[in-house]
Amino acid sequence: MTFTTRFAPSPTGFLHLGHAFSAWTAFSAAREAGGRFILRMEDIDTVRCKPEFDAAILEDLAWLGLEWEEPVRRQSAHFGDFDGVLQRLQERGVVYRCFKTRREILEDIARAPHGVGDVYRGPAEPMSADEEAARVAAGEAYAWRLSLARCRDVLGPRFAAMRFVEEGRGEIIADPDPLGDVVLARKDVGTSYHIAVVHDDALQGITHVIRGVDLFELTPLHVLLQTLLDLPVPVYRHHRLLTDAKGERFAKRNKAATLRVMRAAGETPADIRARFA
Repeated sequence: MTFTTRFAPSPTGFLHLGHAFSAWTAFSAAREAGGRFILRMEDIDTVRCKPEFDAAILEDLAWLGLEWEEPVRRQSAHFGDFDGVLQRLQERGVVYRCFKTRREILEDIARAPHGVGDVYRGPAEPMSADEEAARVAAGEAYAWRLSLARCRDVLGPRFAAMRFVEEGRGEIIADPDPLGDVVLARKDVGTSYHIAVVHDDALQGITHVIRGVDLFELTPLHVLLQTLLDLPVPVYRHHRLLTDAKGERFAKRNKAATLRVMRAAGETPADIRARFA
């Protein structure tokens, strides 16, 4: 199987040094392995994602020296694919509609027994079909949440047996319990990062997911979805994050660290890559 990895930014702003480091890390790994490097735009947020940011990302990455396969997959053109994933999870009975507001969720978490944690773990009793139908008919907002309790029932022994390989650390138990019942979609947005990334990684034959360590804690959830959907589990590598002079990770609000600004100031691609050492 050919080594295949990707860089998958969200075009909600200009690339900063942290993005550039992640992209270069994945690109370099593919080049060293004689494999494939894929660029994917994770633009399911149709409000914040803008065409000008999409174009700027392509320009900045090419300037930095990256090359990728064409065409670039843009998730906003494939909502139907993600609807199909949600439908499969519905058919397996592992998701449920949650009508609670953010405030109600926080109140439920606060009332939970000591030691349960600060995540939502679902209702004490499932909502009746009649009440759910009535609330849907009334047009109430809701989110589709993944029920960990139902996942345990559906997968049986496979739930406790879930594992993934982290480069440099070996095999790790994939325990999604610390995340609780996460939101996978909403009434007005039929997908989430979790559904889209798992689907597209499998569709595009990604064998190695190379991303920042800030996403490490989400890996057990993604492995759970891969198991539920009978998708391959790639090898993971979570790299360090670049930080600024204050020790804080770069963010899109840090305009001074964007490649656009650095290019305008006269920095070269070699200058930028030297910062990654």
